[in-house]
Amino acid sequence: MKASRALGIALTPKAQKYLDRRPYGPGQHGRTRRRQDSDYAVRLKEKQRLRAQYGIREAQMTRYYEEAKRMHEGLTGENLIELLESRLDALVLRSGFARTIAQARQFVVHRHITVNGKRVDRPSFRVKPGQLIAVHERSESFEPFQVAAAGTHQDALPAVPGYLTVEIEKLQATLSRKPKREEVPVTCEEQLVVEYYAR
Repeated sequence: MKASRALGIALTPKAQKYLDRRPYGPGQHGRTRRRQDSDYAVRLKEKQRLRAQYGIREAQMTRYYEEAKRMHEGLTGENLIELLESRLDALVLRSGFARTIAQARQFVVHRHITVNGKRVDRPSFRVKPGQLIAVHERSESFEPFQVAAAGTHQDALPAVPGYLTVEIEKLQATLSRKPKREEVPVTCEEQLVVEYYAR
C-alpha cells in the first residue's frame, strides 16, 4: 500500500481504493506540496514505477533494458515493455488467473501453470506467440482458480489486452501475437526509464 502511494500508482486492485481516498504520498508530509523533483529523481521514480508493476529486481530490470537496447527494430522503451510483458507471470495476471502480480508469480513458482502442456516454474519464462498458458489440471479445483474461472479477477483488472485470447472458464489463454506498447496496461513513460539507464 505504501509503495503504491509513494509511486502514485495502484499496484493491486485493493490499492486503487486507497489511492482514490488518499491521492497523496505516504507519511506525515504526504499532503504537503512536494518540492520540484530533479530530472534524475523523475527518471528514477519512473523506473521504480515500472519495476514495481512487474515486481522484479533491479538486476533483472537492467538485463531487460540491455536486451531491449540491442534489439534492431523498434524503440528501446517500447521493446523493454514488450519484453517485460512477455514474462509468464505478467501474462498469468493479464489473463485474469491471478489478482496481483505477486499472486501470479506464486502460482508459477508452485508449478500450477503450464505452457503448451508442460509445467513451468520460472516467472521470468518468456512466452512466445502461439503458446498456450493454462492452469494444470490437478490445480484447477483449488479455490483461487475456481474464483478466477468465474471471471472474478477480470472484473477488478484492466480489460484483457488484444494480444491475449482468453477462455477464462477453461483457465486457458493463448498469446496470439507480440504485445504492442499502447495495449499494455502499465502506467509508465518508458522514455524516462530509457534515459535513466542511458545516463
